[in-house]
Amino acid sequence: MATAKYYAANGEFQNEMDLPEIFDAAVNKVCMYLHIKAILNNRRQGTAHTKSRSEVSGTGAKPWKQKGTGRARAGTNTSPIWVRGNKAHGPKAHNYFEKVNKKVKRIAFRSALTTKALEGKVLVFESLAFEQPKTKDFLDIMLKSGIEQRNALLIVSEKDTNLGVSSANIPWVRVARHNDVNTYDLIRANNLVISKAALSELAGGSR
Repeated sequence: MATAKYYAANGEFQNEMDLPEIFDAAVNKVCMYLHIKAILNNRRQGTAHTKSRSEVSGTGAKPWKQKGTGRARAGTNTSPIWVRGNKAHGPKAHNYFEKVNKKVKRIAFRSALTTKALEGKVLVFESLAFEQPKTKDFLDIMLKSGIEQRNALLIVSEKDTNLGVSSANIPWVRVARHNDVNTYDLIRANNLVISKAALSELAGGSR
């Protein structure tokens, strides 16, 4: 059974707690690789485009006769070896979309959660909400909990405006709802800070 440290809303350590079954799945690295590769490829715009010989400004006429001038042979001034010529083997507009079925996504997501739990990088908070947006209060709670200040992902049940504003100026923190988090977000995060409500919804089979 995977475990995590449990903290009060003020960042004070309480005890160790057992994590739900979703954090105790078999780690499938192949599914994680396929899902992460698809996520990164689907973020690509694919709009890079270089001009071909037919698109650059120039003529198809032979610049000079083939022999007798002392110069190198040339058939057109749109050649890629000429200044203002086309780009040889340059990128073209391309759709990088990759489809991954739901079963692979589910296995990859649970494998990522299990990986973080095995690494001891999962921290559960009683609550991640603020009555007023204040960065100082947020930092005090994070420092009190002893969380490493490097690429922390805060997973909450519902988006809290005050929490988002309180952490907006902190470069090593990202706040996201549990429905918006994917396998890549989990793997690249150094620490997973999860509210108790979000943990319950994850355990309820919403993912």
